[in-house]
Amino acid sequence: MYEYLSQLDRFLHVLFGIVWIGLLYYFNFVGAGYLKEATPEGKKDVLQKLVPKALWYFRWAALLTFLTGLYLLYYVSEIPGAYNVGISLGATMATIMFLNVWLIIWPNQKKVIAGAQDAAEAGAKAALASRTNTLLSFPMLYFMIYSAHINFGNDPLLLGGELGPGWSSYSLWVGILLIIAIEWNAIFGKMRKWLESVKAVIHSGLILTVFYGALVHFF
Repeated sequence: MYEYLSQLDRFLHVLFGIVWIGLLYYFNFVGAGYLKEATPEGKKDVLQKLVPKALWYFRWAALLTFLTGLYLLYYVSEIPGAYNVGISLGATMATIMFLNVWLIIWPNQKKVIAGAQDAAEAGAKAALASRTNTLLSFPMLYFMIYSAHINFGNDPLLLGGELGPGWSSYSLWVGILLIIAIEWNAIFGKMRKWLESVKAVIHSGLILTVFYGALVHFF
């Protein structure tokens, strides 16, 4: 029964994750570009009819992905040698992305939909957090695959749920510091030029993924 529940949870985790990240990519790769070119009437129609429905699925899929991920972390931590630095970094990214959805993107998007006085400022904050999530989604998804299929290289293991050698690993702490720096900009910074362009975000996300993969594997 315990093994069956873990497999069912893994399926739901992937299913909810597809909905969450799929909508994230829709908002950033398709929706944002359309809103820039749409007529005032078209923009208003999208904001009043399409965006609220899409955000409903978006935020609840993020929550369910997070909750099913917590159970998976518990399950994996009970298996000797299964929990590693890659999982730690991927889970950290996913947690920050989930918090961005509920604490930054959704509250500010509500102001945009309602046409609040500070709607423009709120929209900018939501857009920055959304682009940050898009950037982090690339290495996060890499580690999601990595944790399930790769268990070699210089990736110190956290054995038996105890603070093993992995917690002194340079790769873990360098990776976490970089995540903090990226999220710091999402909270207190501004939209950078390299985040405004869809192509630049995709390229940056791929570069960040290669960096994290090499960091965990070789250091």
